[in-house]
Amino acid sequence: MEKFPQSAQQVREGGIGQVIDPGRVADVDLLRVHTPAYVQSIRTGNYNEVTRRRLGLPWSQRLSDRSHAATAGTLAAARAALGDGIAVNLAGGTHHAFADKGEGFCVFNDVAVAIRALRQDEPLLHAFVLDLDAHQGNGTNAIFANDPFTFTYSVHVAKNYPSDKVRGSMDVGLSRYASADEYFSNLESTLPTAMENFEPDIVFYNAGVDVHADDRFGQMALSTEDMARRDHYAIDLCRKWSIPTAVVYGGGYHKTLGMTATLHVQTVRIAAERLAQECRSGNGVR
Repeated sequence: MEKFPQSAQQVREGGIGQVIDPGRVADVDLLRVHTPAYVQSIRTGNYNEVTRRRLGLPWSQRLSDRSHAATAGTLAAARAALGDGIAVNLAGGTHHAFADKGEGFCVFNDVAVAIRALRQDEPLLHAFVLDLDAHQGNGTNAIFANDPFTFTYSVHVAKNYPSDKVRGSMDVGLSRYASADEYFSNLESTLPTAMENFEPDIVFYNAGVDVHADDRFGQMALSTEDMARRDHYAIDLCRKWSIPTAVVYGGGYHKTLGMTATLHVQTVRIAAERLAQECRSGNGVR
């Protein structure tokens, strides 16, 4: 997917923030979430039958390398957020990946890997998955189905992919092509209470840009300006309560070439501006 190099280039050229190569995720971190057979299948391209039918991506060494790097990026962003307050992975948010299979363009579940890795140091870490991608994160919900220390929150189109939803901690299903009024009414009436009651130690914000009205698969109707409002709201809410926030990309399939990367960079810019604001006010680490 060209959105990854395109957005990284825009971030560098725009001077938005420091771009760091996270390397590859370690096997020990992957295997806290994914089965050994599945991890090996991604290394070799010998997909299991479900992954072959549902992933939607042919195997290549580039895909395998990118998936390992993207997962490492989310873990690096989480650790940076715990120190600095906010950090962004210029990839990630692959929430349809299950422990033993990939689906919907998602290979490894990077957020789940990061949460399990952080718990090696903080076993009781409360992690809040704030998923505002247009699609429900069925893989993430399945992985944390019996985990009282992880809260999975999602606002998504109720009748869209995946057809078989996996119940999360709080699922907010919207109508197809919901208006901005419907979107923000549901978001603002549910998220603050969920977050306040759970009292998270860290938030993973999946800022999928497939909510845009011109996305090919999202079936939502937000404008570019609406998406900026969404990102400001989500990030500001987390930081109002001083909750470390790791932002990941999620989905995005805009009809206009190059626009997906531009929308992701809008999110990165909003996160960077919030961090800079905190630093200027003396509330940031730096």
